[in-house]
Amino acid sequence: MSFLTKLRCLITAGQGVTGSNVNVDVLDDPIAMFGQWFKQAQEAGIVLPESLTLATATPEGKPSARVVLLKSFDDSGFVFFTNYGSRKGKELTDNPHAAMVFHWNILQRQVRVEGSIERVSEAESLAYFHSRPRGSQIGAWASYQSSEIDSRETLAAKVKEIEAKYAGQEIPLPPFWGGFKLTPHTIELWQGRADRLHDRYTFTKDDADNWQRKLLSP
Repeated sequence: MSFLTKLRCLITAGQGVTGSNVNVDVLDDPIAMFGQWFKQAQEAGIVLPESLTLATATPEGKPSARVVLLKSFDDSGFVFFTNYGSRKGKELTDNPHAAMVFHWNILQRQVRVEGSIERVSEAESLAYFHSRPRGSQIGAWASYQSSEIDSRETLAAKVKEIEAKYAGQEIPLPPFWGGFKLTPHTIELWQGRADRLHDRYTFTKDDADNWQRKLLSP
């Protein structure tokens, strides 16, 4: 972490608790509010503010969770990318529902998102795949994510094989790799306050696809 980033983090520490916490102008739109908070997390110098905990479950309801990176979001949902054959990829395919949690500690803010899952288009996956460094593209082909390997040497050999196969060529999108979008039906915005009297606003989509807001006890 650079000195400038450390300084920005220090200046920002506690800002959420003591400053102006909730912008009422966007409080009826949780996606807009998330966008405002996300921008403030970026400006605060937080390392990887796009990191989130993604929770999935099997069709039988056995949960698992891991940290992934948000790559884009808009009114339609939140997008991340993965190997479709990974544990999370299989669980999201077999049980297309998930939950996300963003936590920006120095701002004392947390955002919880729950909703349905679908794959993004192949064109969107291809565009993002080719925006990645070439090494990451090769890694996507070389790693059968979540599958057992006998050694790091096996993985390194696979990398060399892929490098040789596509030397001097554009690397194609793996058929087993791409994006998922979580379309939210519930979003909770949590703002830390003194004496643990936090702000908790939950938004739920109604039958007309409009957001309904409630203030929850902390």
